[in-house]
Amino acid sequence: MEKVKVDLGRRSYEIIIGSGILSGLGAQMKTFGFSPTVGVVSNPTVFAIYGQQVLESVRSAGFNCFSVLVPDGEEYKDYQWSHYILTELLKKGLDRNSCVVALGGGVIGDITGFAASLYMRGIHFVQVPTTLLAQVDSSVGGKTGVNHYLGKNMIGTFYQPRLVWIDPETLGTLPEREILCGVAEVIKYGIIWDGAFFDYMSRRKDDILGLKPEALSYIIRRSCEIKAEVVSQDERESGLRAILNFGHTIGHAVETETRYSRYLHGEAVGLGMCLEARLAMVLKMIDRLQYERMEKLVEDYGLPCRLPDDLNAANLLSHMKRDKKTVAGEMMFVLPEKIGKVVMKKGVRTQDIERALIK
Repeated sequence: MEKVKVDLGRRSYEIIIGSGILSGLGAQMKTFGFSPTVGVVSNPTVFAIYGQQVLESVRSAGFNCFSVLVPDGEEYKDYQWSHYILTELLKKGLDRNSCVVALGGGVIGDITGFAASLYMRGIHFVQVPTTLLAQVDSSVGGKTGVNHYLGKNMIGTFYQPRLVWIDPETLGTLPEREILCGVAEVIKYGIIWDGAFFDYMSRRKDDILGLKPEALSYIIRRSCEIKAEVVSQDERESGLRAILNFGHTIGHAVETETRYSRYLHGEAVGLGMCLEARLAMVLKMIDRLQYERMEKLVEDYGLPCRLPDDLNAANLLSHMKRDKKTVAGEMMFVLPEKIGKVVMKKGVRTQDIERALIK
């Protein structure tokens, strides 16, 4: 097993990565001294494959265990389903030292963490991410939340898990489309932080898409290391952590405009990265060669790069103006200066954004 620490003082925790470790979850949880009853939140698709294994692992460690299932899909990451989870926790009588386990992808991790942060003003939760996107990004860092029809992740909290337990073998049951969603977030780390990692993603595309264990383990570990370093310096996104939003300002607008039904989150991020890199080129922050290298890598992995004709730029701009990074009506973008380095940019003119959106 490999370990990556998220260093946040009293709220520090470890990310444990290892093939075949899913059955060891209960033994690890036992070391925390949680209350006897544990809830496992998942969706029917993931639970049908891994639910019994996780329940048996947790029960074998001496816990009483029950499951709560949320329908599969981004459209179910809303306040109504978080209320359902809270109701189930109340019915089972969980107390302030209880723990809930998030077994699934980013939707399950976000909504479970959100419910845990609200229940009795905060109980323990453990992330067990089963998608590449969740393993490299959303399970780490403590961002929890639900969507609103006016904006993605506009209702949420910063609330750290006690443990992130990653078994790359769970990726073997994922559809290719879900793998590619995770790849988008991995590419993001190369652009914002580590140019050599970007080059690795270019060289090892076949191994990564072929789910070769060595390549998978490396990209998961390196992504977690980068995110842990950023979050350890800026837990609540008052500065540095905002760079993790590269591709998300436009990506979230696309998701909101399409009612979370056309694009998976990673696909929207891939599209957003290309458009935000193009915006950097429009603003003369990067040259065309740098922009084309970024776009080519996203495109080579089969992710969307261009805005469809039926998505209206004006509508997207209205969603961007409601983005969490917007202050006093001034939009904030994360834009690349080169591969491996990004900066925050405010005061971007509407006409420049439109030029980037309409290729």
